Amino acid sequence: MADVVIETERLILRPPARADLAWIRAAINTPAMMRNLGGEVRSDAAVEQSLAEDIAAVDTSDGHQRWTAVLKHGGERIGRIGLFRVRSEAAPESLRCQREIGWMVAEPHWRKGYASEAAAAVLDWAFGRGIPMVYSQTSDSNRGSTGVMRRLGLARRQELDYVDPDYPAADNPTTVWSITAEDWKHCNG
Repeated sequence: MADVVIETERLILRPPARADLAWIRAAINTPAMMRNLGGEVRSDAAVEQSLAEDIAAVDTSDGHQRWTAVLKHGGERIGRIGLFRVRSEAAPESLRCQREIGWMVAEPHWRKGYASEAAAAVLDWAFGRGIPMVYSQTSDSNRGSTGVMRRLGLARRQELDYVDPDYPAADNPTTVWSITAEDWKHCNG
């Protein structure tokens, strides 16, 4: 999977690289970005470890893949998008280890449709490889991600919502959304 590069109209989604570290620290690990991702800016060591894990995971087949989203014109990094497995111990057992899609777009690039564009491309890629269903998680407080999920056609799975103690009360419960390959094809095929 190391060579997986996905192109959209405006973006190139490429595997993460060690050279992304300074950008992630400056543009992604900010109070505005982390507000809906646990509320706390992570330590430099935690950011470095997470990137190292993402880079190492590219060469595995366990279903973990993150891409760095780069503008086609100009080459500026604008975000990260991932397809991985639900790992939260607080999640319902039936949700744990299921495929999950998630995204982070740096604040200067919010409300330009980049998250929807990147996520649609990753869903095309995932469903093209036989993945039958993909989940996504957020909270009602994260209106931006909730809007992306709706635009992509994901369905709210209220019966799977759960309280995650790793997130502040304002970001609970975690809301769960999903889309099947069949529904994706029907809406986008």
